[in-house]
Amino acid sequence: MTRWGMVIDLRKCIGCETCKHICDSVHDGGWRRVIESKMKDDPNGQRTFISMACMHCEAPPCLEVCPTGATLKRADGIVTIDHSRCIGCSACILACPYKARKINMEDDLVEETVAQTKDFGQGQPDRIGVCSKCDFCASLIDEGLKKGLQPGTDEDATPLCVRNCLAEAIHFGDLDDPDSNVAKLIRQNTTVQSNKALGTEPSVFYILENN
Repeated sequence: MTRWGMVIDLRKCIGCETCKHICDSVHDGGWRRVIESKMKDDPNGQRTFISMACMHCEAPPCLEVCPTGATLKRADGIVTIDHSRCIGCSACILACPYKARKINMEDDLVEETVAQTKDFGQGQPDRIGVCSKCDFCASLIDEGLKKGLQPGTDEDATPLCVRNCLAEAIHFGDLDDPDSNVAKLIRQNTTVQSNKALGTEPSVFYILENN
């Protein structure tokens, strides 16, 4: 069974926020953020940059609290939103420990953004007043698979943040395939999942600085 996920190498991330900007430009913003962390006991003042978005949890809290069934978890592990069923109640936003969801309260799209959205095959812009979040660029993945492309390897089937990362710090692939790039990275490095103690089992892994 395919389970899509990411590995983000904290040793390589330079905090340029290119992943955030490309996501903002195509998805109307707010889905990805880059957090800067500085170790208090580090005499050199070394900074770590952490790129975060939806973790596509195996046990997503947002799914449990959605009153309309708008939040869905696909067979491949991607957590999505059916905007036609979302009522904008914000229950999922409160339940998400990763602050990965938002509600678009006003239409601030410009023509250029809409054009970019269509170019990347992402469909219609997010609706106003309903919840939105990272979906691993699911439409790119689905269209790529129809063409026989391999997500994480072929650019046209790979999430935009991954293919535009200047430092090549973000990787995407099938976590359940032992031969995939992400599975190999997890085996070969010390990795962590954000808030693992909560039992959500995120599909995003981080390679630590001290590898």
